[in-house]
Amino acid sequence: MLRYLTKQWTIAVPLLALLALALSWGRVLPPVLVIIVAVLLAGAVLAAVHHAEVIAHRVGEPFGSLVLAVAVTVIEVALIVSLMISGGEHSASLARDTVFAAVMITCNGIVGLSLLRGALRRKVVVFNAEGTGGALATVATLSTLSLALPTFTTSAKGPAFSAAQLGFAAVVSLLLYGLFVLTQTVRHRDYFLPVTTEAAAGAPATAEEHAPRPSARDTMISLGLLLVALVTVVGLAKVESPVIELAVSSAGLPQAVVGVVIALLVLLPETIAAVRAAKRDQIQISLNLALGSAMASIGLTIPVIAVASIWLTGPLVLGLGATHLVLLGLTFVVTTLTVVPGRATLLQSGVHLVLFAAFLFLAISP
Repeated sequence: MLRYLTKQWTIAVPLLALLALALSWGRVLPPVLVIIVAVLLAGAVLAAVHHAEVIAHRVGEPFGSLVLAVAVTVIEVALIVSLMISGGEHSASLARDTVFAAVMITCNGIVGLSLLRGALRRKVVVFNAEGTGGALATVATLSTLSLALPTFTTSAKGPAFSAAQLGFAAVVSLLLYGLFVLTQTVRHRDYFLPVTTEAAAGAPATAEEHAPRPSARDTMISLGLLLVALVTVVGLAKVESPVIELAVSSAGLPQAVVGVVIALLVLLPETIAAVRAAKRDQIQISLNLALGSAMASIGLTIPVIAVASIWLTGPLVLGLGATHLVLLGLTFVVTTLTVVPGRATLLQSGVHLVLFAAFLFLAISP
């Protein structure tokens, strides 16, 4: 058996989840099957994290974080477009709601949980302010251009871009994301590598750090299983969405809660991977995952829906409302104050988690 694939379940679960996805897609499931699908969905999330870590151990950082962020985002974008094509006017704000939820979950939820996990182990966690600051600046620019600006433009009716404005936003988003990837992986890769605290500098390396790099064969198998796991995570989240919609409707909650729940499910692999990195005192990897996922979500979604809008019918709503604009602005102010010192404590984690709780609460009670 291959060294890095000795955990049998990490091979079996993604394949079983893929089979369940093929058998359940487009069907109404009875309660027993809904529970089985939910268990397979959770297993696929954990398997995705395992295979992403195998790949990261082979290619090193920040490539490992980039692989997971881009892979899950590509599949997520495909799901968004498919739902927009089949959803008609009811899906006009789907891309906006999904991207905004991704930004809030990554910049507040994942960052807050990672800082909390790190600060509970060590009073102060450290990271590279140059790299993280550049990532945050990119996320803030992409978010403002794609989600805030359409609220105030006047060329098109409503919080939407005109065709020319959407094309501009798509090109700029793709170029800016490409520039960041070039900076992260080639020109200034050292800005995105984990920083070791002085207290931890003399600590013995973990077993994982001592472990030899996986072979090319192991890595390719893990890459294939990672893609299968991520496809099933997103697909099974869609399969579970009718049950989620029914539960939301029965509870009398706004329909937007459905999008938030699905976004939480889709981003589970990044969340678990980020918290596990924080447990190993690698906060930089956690931040790479969080901000990289937010950046990829915008930088890839906007260009794709710009192309898809050629054949999509109905309006494409991108601009945020007043409440969400306040949350977005406050998130970037707080995250800037967290990033600039290159050090964070339990206080910063608490602030981010409160903002995340506010996002969830206002989604339930707008």
